[in-house]
Amino acid sequence: MSVDPAQGQSIWTGGQGDAVSGPRVLVVGASIAGPAVAHWLRRRGAEVTVVERAPELRPGGQAVDARGVAKEVIRRMGLDAAVRAACTDTAGAHTVDADGNVLETFAAEDDGGDGFIAEIEILRGDLSRVLYEATCDDVEYIFGDRIAELIQDADGVDVVFAGGDRRRFELVIGADGLHSSLRAMVFGPHEGFLHHLGHVLAFYSVPNEFGLDRWLLEYQEPGRSALLRPIQDASRAMSMFYFAAADFDVDYRDVEAQKRLLREQMAGLGWLTPDILAHLDDTPDFYLDQVAQVVMDRWSCGRVGLLGDAAFSSSPMSGQGTGLALVGAYLLAGELAAANWDPEAGFARYEERMRSFVEANQEIGRLNARSREVPGPNAEPSPDFTGEWFAELLGRAINGVELPDYTEIPDSGAPALKGGN
Repeated sequence: MSVDPAQGQSIWTGGQGDAVSGPRVLVVGASIAGPAVAHWLRRRGAEVTVVERAPELRPGGQAVDARGVAKEVIRRMGLDAAVRAACTDTAGAHTVDADGNVLETFAAEDDGGDGFIAEIEILRGDLSRVLYEATCDDVEYIFGDRIAELIQDADGVDVVFAGGDRRRFELVIGADGLHSSLRAMVFGPHEGFLHHLGHVLAFYSVPNEFGLDRWLLEYQEPGRSALLRPIQDASRAMSMFYFAAADFDVDYRDVEAQKRLLREQMAGLGWLTPDILAHLDDTPDFYLDQVAQVVMDRWSCGRVGLLGDAAFSSSPMSGQGTGLALVGAYLLAGELAAANWDPEAGFARYEERMRSFVEANQEIGRLNARSREVPGPNAEPSPDFTGEWFAELLGRAINGVELPDYTEIPDSGAPALKGGN
């Protein structure tokens, strides 16, 4: 079910499929983690509702990647072909000087497709669309609404939606991002979990008047950088900016204040920066936020659990946020079902399996943030990414988690997989 923006009311976009005997689960958030866990919960026998406060799926967004074990999750979902068909088809990345001369090159085939530019690279909005279309026939989607009140007891969770609907669920999963409203409602204020890494990221699409052709370009100066990357629509490109900011106090919903901040911080930056900024006021998809991680001692409280950036954001500096969301979705649904939907046991086992994988990716994010700091007498030395220690850390961040087959629990929609697991 989704909301018709013109009428402001809920309409069905798909049925609930065959009758299910599992619990009723509410998932909050319909970006990537939400539809991904909805997919696996439904396959394990749950009756799933996804609520999203935006009136519709949000298009565009930054490019996200799937590496290592996350690619295996996509394959087990039966979505490998659909995801690859929607990829950006980026050939690699060049770092350039102010005149556009290439300084360093990274190809998409480096490191078996799991390098700096991954072989599976897709705009966030395009991956969200693939996941939604794969689930909307069997999962109820409610757009343009949110949780206003939540009360849980030993047997379930009573939810009051802002639109006035009241329902009861056995489980609630928060997959509503870095600024998760569900996390704040159940676990406490954002300040207790958000760790700012000292940088701000902004991105938005622009007309491709720069001759961009399958190669990402990045220009860096101390403490700030500008990027242009190709997308499937060759007539447009995605621009990105990073800049150092020890304090970040701009409301992440105040778009005009964010644009002013970006102009101030990018003033005087060389290369194509002025031409990219010239499109700032006419872009349809501007985004700016702090580069931050979410660090929590636990990802569940009673019958409420968290997933993706809401639970363990590793920040864009890690390049692994989407991988964490996809792997976490698979393990969360699998462990809950394996525990016969007992939240205490299922959530505990999910955290046990994921914790080391999350910590490795968060360390990658912190190291990359440190490497972009402005040099100075009090700055920490830039990390040496050529050491064996980093290769070991990178291995844990990409493949350092086991994916059980869960053959002992029901699976209503397993794809016909070839080869081993």
